[in-house]
Amino acid sequence: MTTNDRDHDIVLLGASGFVGRYTARHLARSAPDGVRIAIAGRSTARLDDVRRELAVDWPIIEVDTSDDAAVGRVAASTSVIATTVGPYLRYGAGVASASARAGTSYADLSGESIFVARSIERNHAVAETTGARIVHSCGFDSVPSDLGLGLAHAAAGGVPIVAATLTVRSLRGGISGGTIDSLRQQLKETKRDASTRRLLANPYALTPGPSVRLPGHAGSGWGKVRGTWQAPFVMGSYNQQIVQRSNYLTGWSYGQLMQYREVVATGRGPAGLARAMAIALGTAGLVGALAFPPTRAVVDRVLPSPGSGPSAEAIEHGRFVLEVDVYPVEGRPVRTRIAAPYDPGYGGTGVMLAESALSLALDDLPARAGVLTPMVAMGEHLAGRLRASGFTLDAGALPQAPGRRASEARRNAPDQRAA
Repeated sequence: MTTNDRDHDIVLLGASGFVGRYTARHLARSAPDGVRIAIAGRSTARLDDVRRELAVDWPIIEVDTSDDAAVGRVAASTSVIATTVGPYLRYGAGVASASARAGTSYADLSGESIFVARSIERNHAVAETTGARIVHSCGFDSVPSDLGLGLAHAAAGGVPIVAATLTVRSLRGGISGGTIDSLRQQLKETKRDASTRRLLANPYALTPGPSVRLPGHAGSGWGKVRGTWQAPFVMGSYNQQIVQRSNYLTGWSYGQLMQYREVVATGRGPAGLARAMAIALGTAGLVGALAFPPTRAVVDRVLPSPGSGPSAEAIEHGRFVLEVDVYPVEGRPVRTRIAAPYDPGYGGTGVMLAESALSLALDDLPARAGVLTPMVAMGEHLAGRLRASGFTLDAGALPQAPGRRASEARRNAPDQRAA
């Protein structure tokens, strides 16, 4: 199926880790015959366990991400590197840079603003020169947000957007030790470098620097909309940075004044209010506890450790339903529904990363290079692959109450911010 002169089409780095195994499993099921896949990591024995479990004969590459020369050789040997080895602030910089220099496409699961901002600074120009597509955030961070908005924008006719909101309708699944460790490492970095604190809260942290002065952020997400309580979504601040980078990379096609936010719908009445308050306070409490060494030492005893996760049974019963509502400057509002019968942080993320790697390796993608986003790099190609793997990614006119005009919906869109 492939014609390049490299040894591999895809190298999966971190295949023996918790999410890595789900990614490898999906590759084993979904990769077409003839795709040359290798698995890589620090432990040959653990990688061999993965290979036996999946009954595949993929080559094994022993590599430590701290060994720049070895990582460079791996990058030069393959068309695509997909890596689950985080936190990326600690383990990802060398892999992304080696891929950029080698003209090798790269996909990861990063939800780390600091890491991605540094990757853009170090790798974007290099990757443009070599033709590499460096694509961060190819898991639940931030494929649903990025594709959801991009598909809705296309369905709305590609006109600029006034406001867009991602609403979590249903989410069932566990939190990974790797996700917690990524948050932990970012908070430690903010202690060492005060400028990174401002970066975490800036919707435009991943677009060109201080010359950009846009209003962008549509509020915290806390409040009540048409009788339903909602709370901020914990991943929203990072996801909006990815969405705005897609906006920037497409010439601000979504509109320079687009306001984007992400919320969790918690229901009506006192019970909905209680759930919203619990989510908001719980998120703030976790971040606060991890920010200070004394409290971090306490909560670390109960939080999942890196490389760990929930039981197979819990993951098996995971699922999620999200909606992205887009209010264009003209025409009817549009909604993208994103849903999958997978745990978002493990099974679903493994599918998203595996299909991203396959898309980068096999699809006839737009002629773009640099540090890209899933939507800009792969767009409808990735959406089609995910649909074939059981995802729902449907964009259409936003349902409205009888007699309600689209113009009214647009006027009311900013009112969906914090009450």
